[in-house]
Amino acid sequence: MTDKLSQFGHSFQIKSIVCLMTKPQFIEQTIDILNEESYDSDGLKWIVKHCKEYFTEYKKPITLDVFKVKLNDVDNDILKTTILENLKEVHRNFESTELDFVQDQTINFFKNQCIKNAIIKSVDILEAKGDFEQIKNIIDEAMKAGTERNIGHEYQEEQAIEERYSEMARDVVPTPWNVINDLTQGGLAGGELGVIVAPAGIGKTWILCALGAGSMKKGKNIVHYTLELNESYVGLRYDSVLTGIANQNLKYHIDDVKKSIDKLDGELVVKYFPTKTASVHTLSAHLQKLRTLGKDFDMVVVDYGDILRDTSNSREVRHALGNIYEDLRGMAGEFDVPIWTASQANRSALDEDVIEATKVAESYQKVMTADFVVSLSRKVEDKIGNTGRFHVIKNRFGPDGLTYPAKVNTNTGFVEIYESNTVDGKEQQKKIDNRDNLTRKLLSSKYEDMMEDFN
Repeated sequence: MTDKLSQFGHSFQIKSIVCLMTKPQFIEQTIDILNEESYDSDGLKWIVKHCKEYFTEYKKPITLDVFKVKLNDVDNDILKTTILENLKEVHRNFESTELDFVQDQTINFFKNQCIKNAIIKSVDILEAKGDFEQIKNIIDEAMKAGTERNIGHEYQEEQAIEERYSEMARDVVPTPWNVINDLTQGGLAGGELGVIVAPAGIGKTWILCALGAGSMKKGKNIVHYTLELNESYVGLRYDSVLTGIANQNLKYHIDDVKKSIDKLDGELVVKYFPTKTASVHTLSAHLQKLRTLGKDFDMVVVDYGDILRDTSNSREVRHALGNIYEDLRGMAGEFDVPIWTASQANRSALDEDVIEATKVAESYQKVMTADFVVSLSRKVEDKIGNTGRFHVIKNRFGPDGLTYPAKVNTNTGFVEIYESNTVDGKEQQKKIDNRDNLTRKLLSSKYEDMMEDFN
């Protein structure tokens, strides 16, 4: 870092404003000690003042577009020009590599500025022949600046009680399936990670597209990262999910696709990164870019976590994968959105009626990190009959270890999960059982024919 930056000069202060505008957790943690008087110029003071006021009112960082509107209220042309130049500097530093350092040093910056102001005030008091006790109190108060004020959840306080029962303190994004919503108390909320576990070729991408499409129907904006399929191909899968038209037939129903898209209240951005070229940091930078451009989003889909690049340089695959999923959950917290991803199951899981946690490939840490983990098992006979079984491996919000029959059509992306005790659930389970029995009969018949030929 440059000397100027490390000395909390202008460059540092510009970058600290970038953090205030781009990192919700950062401004939330510093809001009660954030003081515009800590900044050197009138332009920076004005910017920080509005950063603080906007977050206090709307509970999210201010944007450049909002600043453009607020600048209209500035009558002083000199101040207006200064603010505009400062905002241009802020914008140029949105991609700075020093932001993590600035974030870590900001508490020290506030403390430094408080002490400096206290010393100046103390000199004035001395010149006015004030008493030393007053000076001591001023210095002591300055030394407390930056001290963590949030001591935790004060259980017996009225505010704490209200927080516990305000919709269970979760703003959820529902899934398309009532079964999953019931299990998760409505869906996943900001900062939470959901994982779909399945073997290769079972339909993980289709499930993730169904999650995204279902959320778009409810007015949510989705960012879908694809690490295997190109952007257009993923778009086609969304077209199938939304229309119910088989992927191979979409080209004959373009008008139907357009009508389905027109009905959507939410938006979708699909971004492709080749396998193992993108890390969680790459995705985080892209999400930050979207917010900078004014593209808001409510949920992130990553297809899929196992093929992200690990930046920890871990030599063991299980540790590398564990780090990736921890970073994914961290990203969910940083941007205050739920993230859904998928994970590979072991090859042996192909023969399983129900895929348990032991079948999760390479790293059990993935299960430990996630908030909700559900597996999808589909044997050969299930693929033929468009059936499947969803099994809840982990659930922070309620019961786990439950298994549900499902319809899964990987031509149209139609997915439905049924309660086992419902009429539809019983019918689907019967279909699954019949499919199993039919397969056994066919294999038995084939075996008998082979024995006859042998004899």
